[in-house]
Amino acid sequence: MRVILVPVADRPECAKALRAAFDLGKRVGASVSGCHIRPHRHPEVSLSMAFADAAWRKKSTKTAPKNAKTMYEQIAAENGYDFVRRARFAPGAMWSERVGSPGIVLSILGPVADLIVVSRPAKRGGVADMFMSAALLDSRCPVLILPKNGRKIVGKNVCIAWNQSSEAAKAVKAAIPILEKAEKVTIVSCGPEDHIGPKSTQLAAYLTHWGIQSERVRTRGRDVEGELLASYKEAGADLMVAGAYSRNRWREKIFGGVTEYLIRRARIPVLMRHH
Repeated sequence: MRVILVPVADRPECAKALRAAFDLGKRVGASVSGCHIRPHRHPEVSLSMAFADAAWRKKSTKTAPKNAKTMYEQIAAENGYDFVRRARFAPGAMWSERVGSPGIVLSILGPVADLIVVSRPAKRGGVADMFMSAALLDSRCPVLILPKNGRKIVGKNVCIAWNQSSEAAKAVKAAIPILEKAEKVTIVSCGPEDHIGPKSTQLAAYLTHWGIQSERVRTRGRDVEGELLASYKEAGADLMVAGAYSRNRWREKIFGGVTEYLIRRARIPVLMRHH
């Protein structure tokens, strides 16, 4: 993991996301790239009328880029990061500003990052929700979603929500640098492992190849969301790794599902990868 991308606005939840990103970056040896995304005054230029309307309704829009950069620089300095203008092998703090919609910008920047860190939105349909959805669905990059009252340190005690899906496998592989540094890793499988895909024992063996020791927990699977959260709390975890939208994502958005529960209601740090 070499590049952690954080969309930055002058908001308290963004400050928490930055602190978590820099702390994680120091542990895994990654640069932290802060990016302020703002819409053009004309929606057709930003390619997102909803984003443009929501952002320009706020009177602070003109000063937002400067305020966001100031906050980024302060938190980077607090964490001992050097500011760099060009990519380099050694970790550094990089800053950029982009005009456009979250979906377009993150679809460009996401594939050349190893992790995106965002805050969980307080409500649906707002700017924060646009950023989270764009990160999950458009960036083709793993996404760390933090609760608004999240902690600075995540990834020392990790739970893996394992359902034998390719999405879960991709999330685990993306999280390997974090799992290597973790003090404890717990694999949680809910219900019988009767799908096509690796069983939790096979996942544990795979992690062993990376030098990662893990514990396995199996629950009944009658209440997957509740059992995952209970296992997470029992393990004393500070991060959940899970696949995103292993079912059709529109069906899951309408009827609910594990992904929607984890990103909307669980109030815990979650690392997911959809693509």
